[in-house]
Amino acid sequence: MSPTYHELVYAVVRLVPRGRVTTYGAIAGFLGLGASRMVGWALNQLTWGSGIPAHRVVNRKGELSGRHHFSSPTLMQELLETEGVLVADDCVQDLKNLFWNPSLELGDDWEYAPTSLNLV
Repeated sequence: MSPTYHELVYAVVRLVPRGRVTTYGAIAGFLGLGASRMVGWALNQLTWGSGIPAHRVVNRKGELSGRHHFSSPTLMQELLETEGVLVADDCVQDLKNLFWNPSLELGDDWEYAPTSLNLV
């Protein structure tokens, strides 16, 4: 059975390394299955404790646009800061150097593997 869009999004987000961030658009572009809003919607469906590091996904400007979907509006920033990501005014600082691009990092050879986890 083919994975769902949500499963594909979650599989990619699990691979974002600690201390790095990616964007909704980068994930959508990599998967080729829709718009960045669909990635955000998929991440919004997560429950706390899922093990999927949704805090590592920001908008194209580096803004913590998903912060209001966490249990507190500061939790996303707090989680990023524990990984060494500097955040000011709800925006990731030095996005250019911290950006993890799944298209470059995973490439064309990536295949969905539900058991390949990158632990938070």
